[in-house]
Amino acid sequence: MRNVQLRRYDKVLASTFTVLTLLFLVLVFTNKSFFDWTYERHQNQLSWYLRPLFLIPFCYFAYKRSWAGIFGTIFFLLTSMFWFPKPEVVSDQVKQFLEMEKEYLSGDWGGAKILMSLLVPVSFTALGVAFWKRSLWFGLSIVVFMAIAKMIWSVAFGGEAGKSIFIPAIIGLVICVGLIYLGFRKLEKKNK
Repeated sequence: MRNVQLRRYDKVLASTFTVLTLLFLVLVFTNKSFFDWTYERHQNQLSWYLRPLFLIPFCYFAYKRSWAGIFGTIFFLLTSMFWFPKPEVVSDQVKQFLEMEKEYLSGDWGGAKILMSLLVPVSFTALGVAFWKRSLWFGLSIVVFMAIAKMIWSVAFGGEAGKSIFIPAIIGLVICVGLIYLGFRKLEKKNK
């Protein structure tokens, strides 16, 4: 009975999170003061360590086939960049990297940049499909791809400053792969 009630509201909640996500993106890209405010807080590296961990609930909700969970996780992932206060001290490497990222996002968008940026939603879609279809190894390979692609992109566009994301990305990758693997095995055992 409870699952039926949850399923009934799943698409409504998913639609709500989709609208909230779109509103957030519009606000970020159309309001420079909000854009700058979010990036001031994004300098706090706690968000850098937290953000990869959102892949865990994303995979869980894809496995459970919950649209609300998937789109809610995406909303919380995006907004987590400003959850922490602006740090008092920020390393030069972090400042340089985030300045590059800001310029990348607010600069001109040509065909190559659009195609490269489409890797993000395509990767999340592939990750969702992998766990929706209960394919652990395909899903984990996508998680690894996403982490490596982020590190390559960071160095390609941020140079030496791009290496500032390596430790959070690697720690996040190890935690995600381990917990996703264990969680998947536990869910599979429970379903048998």
